[in-house]
Amino acid sequence: MNALLSNRKYIIGGIFLVVCISCIVRLFYMQVIDDSLKLDASNETFRHITQYPPRGCIFDRNGHLLVSNEAAYDILVTPSQVKDFDTNSFCTDLGIAKADFISGLKKATIQNTAYHASVFMKEVTPEIYAAFQEKMYKYHGFTSQVRTVRRYPLKIAPHILGYIGEVDKNLCERDPEYKEGDYIGISGVEESYEDDLRGKKGVKIEMFDAMNKEVGDYKNGKFDTLPVTGDNLTCSIDAKLQEYGEKLMQNKAGSIVAIDPRTGEILALISSPNYDPNMMVGSVRAKNYARLLQDSIDVPLFNRALMAMYPPGSTFKTIEALIGQQEGVLDENTVYSCPGAFHIGNVTVACDLRHGPLQLEKAIAYSCNTYFCNVFMSIMSNKKYHSTEEAFASWRRYVTSFGIGVRPDIDLPSGLRGSLPTENYYDKFHGKGHWKGSTIISLAIGQGELGVTPLQLANQAAIIGNRGYYYTPHIIKGIGDKPASKKYTTKHFVPIESKYFEVVADGMCDVVNDGTAAASKIPGVVMCGKTGTAQNPNGRNNSLFIAFAPKDTPRIAISVVVERGGWGADWAAPIASLMIEKYLTDTIKRAEIEQRMLNGNTIQYLAEEKTAPKKKHNKHTTKPVRMASIKKPDQ
Repeated sequence: MNALLSNRKYIIGGIFLVVCISCIVRLFYMQVIDDSLKLDASNETFRHITQYPPRGCIFDRNGHLLVSNEAAYDILVTPSQVKDFDTNSFCTDLGIAKADFISGLKKATIQNTAYHASVFMKEVTPEIYAAFQEKMYKYHGFTSQVRTVRRYPLKIAPHILGYIGEVDKNLCERDPEYKEGDYIGISGVEESYEDDLRGKKGVKIEMFDAMNKEVGDYKNGKFDTLPVTGDNLTCSIDAKLQEYGEKLMQNKAGSIVAIDPRTGEILALISSPNYDPNMMVGSVRAKNYARLLQDSIDVPLFNRALMAMYPPGSTFKTIEALIGQQEGVLDENTVYSCPGAFHIGNVTVACDLRHGPLQLEKAIAYSCNTYFCNVFMSIMSNKKYHSTEEAFASWRRYVTSFGIGVRPDIDLPSGLRGSLPTENYYDKFHGKGHWKGSTIISLAIGQGELGVTPLQLANQAAIIGNRGYYYTPHIIKGIGDKPASKKYTTKHFVPIESKYFEVVADGMCDVVNDGTAAASKIPGVVMCGKTGTAQNPNGRNNSLFIAFAPKDTPRIAISVVVERGGWGADWAAPIASLMIEKYLTDTIKRAEIEQRMLNGNTIQYLAEEKTAPKKKHNKHTTKPVRMASIKKPDQ
C-alpha cells in the first residue's frame, strides 16, 4: 500500500511539473518570440496603416496617357483613442466648423465602431495635410493616410473610361478584399477591369508614443507588407480620333463608334452629350453626379453608343440584300421598278423618288424603298418554306448572325441587345396565322419593331467590309505586358457566302460616289457607305450612316447617329467621312464641311421635342408604312 501511494505521489508530481514547464514555455513564446501577438495586444501603441496601391494607369493604342493617379490625403480617426483636446484649435487647423467635427466623430463611431480607424475627412489639401502632420501629436486618436485619386489629363472618353467611387457596406460583407472607405470601379473600363487595375493593398505597422507622436516603424518594417501597383491597361482607342469625334459631336445628341475590322478593336466610342471625366473624381463626384443625373434634356450620363436603340432605317437594306442573295430570291441583276411607292393590298410604303427600274447595286446607291420591300416579300414568300412564320424564323436567324438582337460580348458594361421581334411577338400582336410579309413590311426598310445600337451598326459595317466575318468588338488590347483575352482573336462568320458581299460593297461605294452621300466623298480615299433616315415618332428624323474604308482593304468601319439630324446625308455621313479622313490621312482637306459639322447644332431640336406636348400614335399603322408598332418585342 505504501509503495502504491509513493508511486502516485511521483506521478502527480510529474504531471504538475510538465504542466508548469509547458506554461513557462508558452509564456516565453508569446512574450519573446511571437511578435504578432504583441502587435495584436498593443493596439494603443502599434497602428496598422493600410498602404493603398496606385491603380493601374490607362493608355491609348499609341501610348498617350488617358488615366493617371495623383496623391490624396485623408484624416483618419479611431474614436476609442480620442482624448480631450482643444477642439477649436483642431477645427482651425483643418478648416472645418465645430459642428462638422461632432458629426464626423459620431458618424465614425456608428458606422465603423469605436475601435477601428476610419476616414474622418477626405482629400485635404497638401498644405493642410503637411501642417496637420506637425500638430497631430496634440490630437489623440487622429492619424492620416495617403492614397491616390484618378486624373484624366486629356478630358476625353468618359463613357469608355468610367469612374471610381467608394464601396458600399453590402460589398464589403460579400468580398473580403474591400473594406469601408475603399474605392472600386463603378462604370466603364474602371468597372470591367477592376481586378486588374486595383492592385493589392499593403500594411505598415507604425509605433506611437504616449503623446501620439510617431516614433518609427515596428522592427524596421519586418512585418510590413508592400502594396502591389495595379496593372496598366492599353486601350484600343486612338486618343486623337476620339477627341476629334467628340468635337464633331458638340451640340449634337448621338454617337460615333469606329472599329478596326481587322481586329475588332474599337478606335473611338463617342456618346454625346458627354462630360469632363474629372468631374467624377474625389469629393466633388457626388455633387456633380447629382447635377448630371438631373439633366433630363442632354442626359450626359447615358451611354448612347451602347445603350441607345434606334430603328436602323435604310442602313438595314444592306442586310436585306445579303439575305435575299443567300436565299436565292435575289441576284445582282434582279430588277424591280419603282413608281414612287410600294403597294400591296391596303398597305403603301412611300419612296423618296420615282426611281424607275433598278438593279441591286443602284437600289443600294439610291436607297430605294420600293426595291427592298419587294426583296423582303420575296424572302417571306420563298417556296422552300411552308409558311410565313417559317420564312420569318429563317430571316431572323440571318439577322441575329450580324449581332442584332444579341447582347454584345464587349468588355464594357451595359451593352444592349437591341430589338428584334420573334414569331411569338407577332402571334401575340396580330394573332397566330393572321400575319404575313405585308403585315410586317416596315422591317424591309429598317423600321417597325427593329432597334439597333450604334455599336451594332458599326459591327455591321465591319462585317460587310470583311466580306462576311467579324471579331468581337473590344476596348482593351493589353493588360500589363500581356495581350487581351483570346476570345477577341476569334473570327465569327455570318451564314452568307462571301461572293454575295461584292455587289453590296459596290453599291455602298456608289452611295458615296454618286448616290445619297455623294457630298461626303473623301479625296483620295475609296469609302463605302450607306445612309439611313430613321423615323422618329416624336419629331425630326434621326440621321444615320455606316461606312468602311478603304473599300478592298478596310482599316476602319464606322457608324454615326445624330438624333433629330434629318436625312442621313445631312449630318451623319459628313461626320463619318471626316472621322475616316482623319484616321486614314491624319489631315482634313475639306475645311468647309469640317466647320459646318463643328459649328452645327441639332440638340436644339431634342430640347424642343422634350418640352413639346406629346403626340398620340396609333400602333396599328397603315399607309404609308414608315414605322410600325413602337412597342418593344419580347426579348
